[in-house]
Amino acid sequence: MEYGVTQPAIAEGLSTWSPGRGLTPGPAQSGRLLVADSWLLRDGRVRGFDRHRERFLRGCGECGAPPLEQVVEFWKDMTTALPRTGEWFPRVELAAGSLELRLLLRHAPALTPDVRVWAAGQADPRTVPRRKGPDLDVLARVRGRAAGTGADEAVLIAPSGLVLESANSSIVWWEDDTLCTPPPRLPVLAGVTMGLIQERAATIGVRVAHRERSLAELDGREVWLVNALHGIRPVAAWTGRPMTAGPAVHAPEWREWLDGLMEPLPDN
Repeated sequence: MEYGVTQPAIAEGLSTWSPGRGLTPGPAQSGRLLVADSWLLRDGRVRGFDRHRERFLRGCGECGAPPLEQVVEFWKDMTTALPRTGEWFPRVELAAGSLELRLLLRHAPALTPDVRVWAAGQADPRTVPRRKGPDLDVLARVRGRAAGTGADEAVLIAPSGLVLESANSSIVWWEDDTLCTPPPRLPVLAGVTMGLIQERAATIGVRVAHRERSLAELDGREVWLVNALHGIRPVAAWTGRPMTAGPAVHAPEWREWLDGLMEPLPDN
């Protein structure tokens, strides 16, 4: 165990939940993930925790089971079990077949201030793009292919050639002083961090526009990949095609603001 990091209420690794017993560490039954959600947990503080809860409950509701009251009880037990010191990257899960509710407790990986992106244009391989969970394995393989080009991430492209998001993040870019995102009618995941950014823009009077853009039209622009683990990462370089990463003019201020949103976990 790392010095200064207290033991969480459950063991690191996978724990399954059942009514009345709560979380039990140990192996889980096999089953494709139907729903998943994850976030950065730093010394018991997290961004947008209620939003992650709402998205997970909504995803479980779309699957028709388990009953809402059980998912709510699971969330309470999971929150209590999370460690209050150290940096972690927990993931909550609903698995197919057994319909198990689970918590995967992981130490957070190294966080990076920027990102290299494979710009070859990966056709979107997801089967359920608006729900996090079912396609995590195939997206991990996409990131593996990106790593083979010296990149950290890959952009997913619609059949029309329009930019959707990356394998593990929402995508944002700037056109002059306008903050741009793909239109929500496209098959994109409703990102928690993306939602926080859009709300802040509305609050401070920054114009937000939903625009259809090909990857080539992002050449030379300030582009961000945003998610709950890394926060805001400006694209520092593109691989796979001759594209230039624009200077990260807006990113420092927005990253400082986002870091300030970390709040203590609720006590239930």
